[in-house]
Amino acid sequence: MDFGGGEEIRFERMGRAGLVTMARPQALNAITHRMINALSRALDAWEADPAVDLVLLKGEGRAFSAGGDIMAVYEGGKAGKPPVEFFADEYRLNARIPRFPKPYVSLIDGIVMGGGVGLSFHGSHRVLTENAQFAMPEVGIGFFPDVGGSHLLPKLRGSFGMYLALTGERIRYGDALWSGLATHAIKGADQEDIIRRLTDSGDVETVLQSHSVRPDAETSQSVFDAIARHFSKDTLAAVIASLEAEAASDEFASKTLAIIAQRSPTSLNVAFRQIRAGHSMSMDDCMRMEFRILVRMLGGHDFYEGIRAAIVDKDRRPKWRPAELGSVAAADVDPYFAPLGQRELAL
Repeated sequence: MDFGGGEEIRFERMGRAGLVTMARPQALNAITHRMINALSRALDAWEADPAVDLVLLKGEGRAFSAGGDIMAVYEGGKAGKPPVEFFADEYRLNARIPRFPKPYVSLIDGIVMGGGVGLSFHGSHRVLTENAQFAMPEVGIGFFPDVGGSHLLPKLRGSFGMYLALTGERIRYGDALWSGLATHAIKGADQEDIIRRLTDSGDVETVLQSHSVRPDAETSQSVFDAIARHFSKDTLAAVIASLEAEAASDEFASKTLAIIAQRSPTSLNVAFRQIRAGHSMSMDDCMRMEFRILVRMLGGHDFYEGIRAAIVDKDRRPKWRPAELGSVAAADVDPYFAPLGQRELAL
């Protein structure tokens, strides 16, 4: 089936399912504008097709999807043409996925970050194998946890979503299942049988339940307790102060402070406010908020500097502006959340 994705994303009708395969393994299935638009058209068609009982999404190679194609974003921004429409279409798709009326099953076997999270974790069934690695590492490149991060992360147990947003740390399937990110955990070796049974029967609940496993969380209970204690604070300054108070005697607090110190101070402040705000907002309102932030980020410094340091020059030494967390005032953060007038995201 051809929905305009070319060789970047494949669409197949297999029995009762619409099967989507992200097919850029050499780029870790980084999301392109073409892939976004093709998947949107496929969902339109399959929603109306009574022969399709479910959508099944997977990645080719060792990654599910490592995120958006940030080099394209970097090059466009540096040329004075930031790809605002790419993000607008991506965010519209993110907002549409939770409303999709049929089971939307993501089989995640490998890295899933950024844009890959947006295509998978808003669906009804998030199925992770032991090879899965989840992260929202955007604050490390001067960005923010977008693609619906403000709707997804506040729902996680024990302030775990705020911890992931501010550190960008990777987690695996045990922690994902414990926190509520994953709906099911399976063995990677069972994927082909799961796909065969899903496409044959269309019975998502029965098939996934029969293959589900219950891995232990990779993180210890004492660390989960520490995350809940530190990252539930009402302000970013209070989070930092809480970690500092225990850093001399606690390895987790010391390590976490060191990680946060490497992140963009502006991004940390924006992400903290974003995650706090998203707790009480609908998915659509979260996406409108994120689009406001996105437009301001594309017109700023830290996002491009973060990509330069991580991807272009690879020196891993970004020069953030401002460089210190204490130099970011509330008045500096307010404009990121200000209405855009006629430029607001239309959903």
